[in-house]
Amino acid sequence: MDWLFFSEIGLAGIGSGGLYALTGLALVLIYKATRVVNMAIGEILMFGAYVFMGFSAGLALPMWAAIPLAILVTGLMGGVIERLIIRPMLGESAISIFMVTIGLGSVLVGLVEIIWGANPQRLVEFMPSDPIFIGEAYLSSKVGYAFAIAAVVLGLFVIVFRTWRGGVALRATAGDQAAAYSMGINVPGVFSSVWVITAMISAGAGILVGSIGGISPNMGVYGLSVLVVVIVGGLDSLLGALIAGVLVGIIETYAGAYLGGEYKMLATFCLLVLVLVVRPYGLFGTHEIERL
Repeated sequence: MDWLFFSEIGLAGIGSGGLYALTGLALVLIYKATRVVNMAIGEILMFGAYVFMGFSAGLALPMWAAIPLAILVTGLMGGVIERLIIRPMLGESAISIFMVTIGLGSVLVGLVEIIWGANPQRLVEFMPSDPIFIGEAYLSSKVGYAFAIAAVVLGLFVIVFRTWRGGVALRATAGDQAAAYSMGINVPGVFSSVWVITAMISAGAGILVGSIGGISPNMGVYGLSVLVVVIVGGLDSLLGALIAGVLVGIIETYAGAYLGGEYKMLATFCLLVLVLVVRPYGLFGTHEIERL
């Protein structure tokens, strides 16, 4: 076996897994706070990448302005979606809200195709192009820097989530909404904040993913892999999203390298089926026990 090639594939898998973990974080946050499985997470990611292209290529803004603006605009869109579409649906059946998010994804794809067209696009280069070597193993500079950025964002979020007052309110709301209300927490405000924050995280992930492989309206399929990540890790587990993201990234990369690109999704969903058979609530998910 060529161990150098094997290690290079592993590094690439860890790099892509970091982006899965970042997007999975957004999906888990929404579920923890509102019990909504946001099937439009891939389309929100895609929308953020296109907004960045609009600012950087369309308006020729510098990177230091285009990236924050794209993230802020996508976050604003997330707040509007929560206020106008999701909040009126709270209290309805889970399948109804689930289908609404699927429809929302289709709407975002149509909006992007109307504004920017249906053809794939390349983002403006904004990351260093110097090759990265870890020992003798080569790692694409884009994958390496994208992983580093994702790791920093994840680390900062975990710190803020544990110490910031808003993070405490979010954890309280996720744990018990009725108790959070009784303690004076503005639960609807927490819902809005979560949608804004997760849309911003998704936009950042979309910019990083798009910088590696380009962007297209079909980027929403990325959300399927992210859904596998959070189900494998546990829908309500932030730690599970981080670990499962790296695990899925590695499995996909090795499957693509040794079996062929068409087997990447097959390997991912085989992992999903295996985990669901053994632990239906995910590797780190909460096993809820109902007493009759």
